[in-house]
Amino acid sequence: MKRILIAGLAGSLLLLAGCGEKQPVTVYKQGQYQGKPDKQPWDNDQFKGDKVAWEKAIKARNSGQNEYARASN
Repeated sequence: MKRILIAGLAGSLLLLAGCGEKQPVTVYKQGQYQGKPDKQPWDNDQFKGDKVAWEKAIKARNSGQNEYARASN
């Protein structure tokens, strides 16, 4: 009986330990974003800054995901 009581108490403490409120990590300070700068999706090794080639690749990828177009072939 004593073991069950101790196990129940330990389980309750573990459950309560997860209920604490954590402080969020802030990367925004008074008008300036402190994180890494965002890049455009076409600024990478594959497309080398060519937005038109990136758009063509996205359209080709999306056309392969259209179930109606795939079913009619």
